[in-house]
Amino acid sequence: MHQTFRRFLSAVLLAGFLAPAFAAAPARTAAEYGDKELALITRMTARLLSRNHYRQQKLDVPLSRQLFDEYLDELDPGKLYFTEEDVAGFARERDTLCRQLENGDSSFAFRVYDVFRKRVGEFRAFAEKRLKEPFDFALDESFTPDRSKAPRAKNREELEKLWYLRLKNDVLSYRLMNRVQEEERAENAGKLTEEEKKRLETAAKWEIRNPGEKVLSRLRDISNDITQKDKVDILGIYLNSLAQVYGPHSNYYAPKLEEDFEMSMNLSLSGIGATLTSDGGYIKIVGLTPGGPAALDGRLKVEDRIIAVAQENEEPVDVIDMPLSKAVQLIRGPEKSKVTLTILPGEKGRSAVPETITLTRDKIVLVESEAKGEVRTVKAADGRERRIGIITLPGFYMDFDAAMKGDPNYKSCTRDVKKILENFKKEKVDAVVMDLRRNGGGSLPEAITLTGLFIPSGPVVQIRSADQRIAVKSDEDDEQIYAGPLVVLTSKLSASAAEIFSAAIRDCERGIIVGDSRTFGKGTVLDVVPLDRYLHYIGEDFPAGSATYETAMFFRIAGGSVQQLGIAADIPLPSLTDQMEVGEMFMNNHLPWDSVKPAPGVRSFTSDFGKKVEKLKALSKERIEKDPEYGAFLKKLELYNKYKDRKTVSLNEEARWREYREEKQLQDEADKLYEQQTGDDKKNSGDKDLILKEATNIAADFSTL
Repeated sequence: MHQTFRRFLSAVLLAGFLAPAFAAAPARTAAEYGDKELALITRMTARLLSRNHYRQQKLDVPLSRQLFDEYLDELDPGKLYFTEEDVAGFARERDTLCRQLENGDSSFAFRVYDVFRKRVGEFRAFAEKRLKEPFDFALDESFTPDRSKAPRAKNREELEKLWYLRLKNDVLSYRLMNRVQEEERAENAGKLTEEEKKRLETAAKWEIRNPGEKVLSRLRDISNDITQKDKVDILGIYLNSLAQVYGPHSNYYAPKLEEDFEMSMNLSLSGIGATLTSDGGYIKIVGLTPGGPAALDGRLKVEDRIIAVAQENEEPVDVIDMPLSKAVQLIRGPEKSKVTLTILPGEKGRSAVPETITLTRDKIVLVESEAKGEVRTVKAADGRERRIGIITLPGFYMDFDAAMKGDPNYKSCTRDVKKILENFKKEKVDAVVMDLRRNGGGSLPEAITLTGLFIPSGPVVQIRSADQRIAVKSDEDDEQIYAGPLVVLTSKLSASAAEIFSAAIRDCERGIIVGDSRTFGKGTVLDVVPLDRYLHYIGEDFPAGSATYETAMFFRIAGGSVQQLGIAADIPLPSLTDQMEVGEMFMNNHLPWDSVKPAPGVRSFTSDFGKKVEKLKALSKERIEKDPEYGAFLKKLELYNKYKDRKTVSLNEEARWREYREEKQLQDEADKLYEQQTGDDKKNSGDKDLILKEATNIAADFSTL
C-alpha cells in the first residue's frame, strides 16, 4: 500500500473495524540495534507523541511521573514482582524520565527490566522449592486474583507470602478443573453424543495429573520469554507505556518481522476473527469480527477466557500467563486448518469449567460482514400486526481501493443499506430497526452518507482537531431513502462510526435509541505513522517501528462529545453486555468528555418526540415485566452479577468446591428456566434474541404513534 493511500486511509478510519496494514521494513536482527538506533527511536517517538497527539501534552514532570507508574504497571500488573522498596529505589528518576527521552536516553527502562527479570527468576526458584511440599487445602485462606488495584508488597517477606498464595491458588485451580471433568465424565457415562465424547476427550488431554508440575511448566515458559527479550523489545514496552499515558488508543509498535508487525497492528486472532486482551493471566475475548469463523460459529463469546490452544491432532498448550503475542501465534494458522480452544465461558463466572471449541481458520472476507435485512411481522400494543424491517450492520465498511481507483460500483455499507431500504419499501414495512449492537466502527464517510439515507440533508458530526479548529461534516444529498419510524439498537460494543450515526439520528430526533444504557464511548480519530519515514531526513534507514495516536475528537451535532460517555439509550433494555465493564470510561488515561457549541442547522424530524419516547418506554417496561422469557433472562443476569462482583476466592478446597457446586446448581436452574420459557434447548440455544425481539416491539408501537 503506497503512502498517499495510507494517509487517506488513516484519515477516514475509526478504530474498531479496520486496521491499515503496512508493508514492514526489511527485517533486522536484535544485534543490529545499537545505542545509536535505540536513541533515535526513543527521541522520534517522544517528540511525535508530544507534538502531534490531541492532548498536546509536553514532555514535562507530571507526564514523567505518569510514565513511571505506567511502565511499572505494564511490567507487573498483578503486583507480584516489585515491592514498595523496589519502587522507592526506582523513584530517584521519577521526575526526569521525559528529559531523558528527549535526549534519547532510555536506560531507565533497562534498569527496571533487569530487576523485573531477576524477580521473575526468583519467583520461579521459589515455586520450584515450595511445590516440593504439599499444600494444606484445609486451611481457611483466600486469594485476590485481580491485584491490579491492590497495594504492592512492602518488602520481600510480604512478597513471598503473596507468591505462596498465588501458587496455592494456581495448584487448587488445576485440582478443581480435574475434579470437575472427572465428575462430568462419571455423570454422563453412556449418554453422551459422539461430539460430546470427543469434546471431553480433548479436554482430558489438557488435564495434568500433577497440577504442581503444570504450574512449574507454565512458569518456565514465562521466565524464558522474559529472559529472552532483547533491547529493542524492552524499549518497545517502555515507549508503548509512554504512548498509553497519552491515551488508551495510542501505541508504539517495536520493529518486527512483517507477520509480527501486522499482528501487533491488528491485535486480532488472524484466522478465526476474534479480538483479545491479556486479563489477569488469562487471554480474554473482547470482540468478534463480523463474518469471521468465530462469529459465524456462535459458541465463542465476549468475556470468554482461553486457557489452552491445540493444533489439529496435537496436544493442547496451556496459555495461562502466556504473553499475548505468543498466544496469538498459536491461534493463527493456515487457512482451512483447525484449532481447538479450551475456554472458561465468561457468562458462567467463577463456576465456569473448561469447554472446548474447534474452529476452522479462514480469511475474514468483507462480503461476509455486509449489511443484511429481514422483515418480521410483530403485534403492536394496540393488537394490530406491523411489518418491521430489520437491518443488521456489523461495520461501516467501504472498498477504499476501488473508490481510489474511481470505480463507480465500489462496495460500501451505504449502498448495501440503500438496496435493503428500497426492498423494504416494496415489502411495505411499517418501521425499521437498525441493529448496531456489534458494530465497532469503520469508515467516517460511510457514517455520514448512511445517516443521509434517513434524513433529507443536514449536519451529522463535528470534528475538533488538536489546534481547536472545528469542522462540521454534513450530509449534502437531499435524497431521503426512508422517512418512516426508526429504532437504532445499540450496545456497549457499538463504537466510533456506529456512535456517530446513532448520535446524529438521535440529535435530530429522527429515531429512537434502544439497547444498553450507553454505547462504548470511542470518540477520537486515530493516525498511524511508521517512524521509518522520518529517518530518511537524517540519512538513516532501518526499521524503527510505528506509532498510533489520537489526533482529533468527535462531537455530536447537539454539542456533546461522543467520547467517554457514549450515546445514552432512550429506552434501556437489560442485557449481558450492559452488565460488563466495557467501554472507554474503563480504559486508563482516556480523554475526558467535553462539549462544543451545537452545529448550525440542527432540526427535529419527529413531532412531540419526547412524549412519544416516554410513551414507548412505559409500554416496553410493562411488556418486559409480563414476559416470562425476559423474566428467565433477568434471572441469568442476576447470577452473572453475583459471580462478577466477587473479589476473592477461597483456598480451602472443600469450601471452594461447595461454592462451585452451589453456583453450578444456580446456573443450571437458570438455564433450565430459560429453556422452558423460551422453548430453547441445547440444540437451538441462542436462537432467541430477546433484545432484538423487544426492539421490534418498540418499533411496532412507534409506528402506531
